[in-house]
Amino acid sequence: MIIFGIDPGSTRTGYGCVETDGRRHRLVACGALAAPAISAFPDRLLFIHEGLVSLLARHRPDSVAIENIFHAKNVRSALRLGEARGVALLAAASAGVPICEYTPAEIKRAVVGFGRAEKQQIGQMVKLLLGLDAIPSPHDAADAIAVAICHIHGSTGPVAQAARALPGRRSAGGAASWRDYRP
Repeated sequence: MIIFGIDPGSTRTGYGCVETDGRRHRLVACGALAAPAISAFPDRLLFIHEGLVSLLARHRPDSVAIENIFHAKNVRSALRLGEARGVALLAAASAGVPICEYTPAEIKRAVVGFGRAEKQQIGQMVKLLLGLDAIPSPHDAADAIAVAICHIHGSTGPVAQAARALPGRRSAGGAASWRDYRP
């Protein structure tokens, strides 16, 4: 299964493509899409959209996982982030693959085990989980990989299997707590 993770941003949008058999994960590609700083905002959105469309066509994922907006510093930042996120959703929808959305806290809990983890902690866990030599750079790429890993853990991991085995024990994210697991 191939999962394509997206960390949307109006200045830089991170992406990470991870292949998994359910137990082992392998990094396929990662990076960030950033239009030149002098570009007008609509041109930045077009750059992000075209880049994601190209990457999705190249890697042909089974599903796309994208970070959901949780909060922003101010209204203008939230609107810009929402527009960039909309462009990313459009690219994924036009690729015809299922799309799942995760909050930053869900991603951090799935990858680090703590919903308020710092970016350095996320990068370090991504490095360890994928057996990489270095933390993916820029941090937007590491964050996008974390989104993909969150989806993998949520859809194929032991918690998700336990949730499927125990109807009625699901949380809002679709997975049960380890406390709920009964062999």
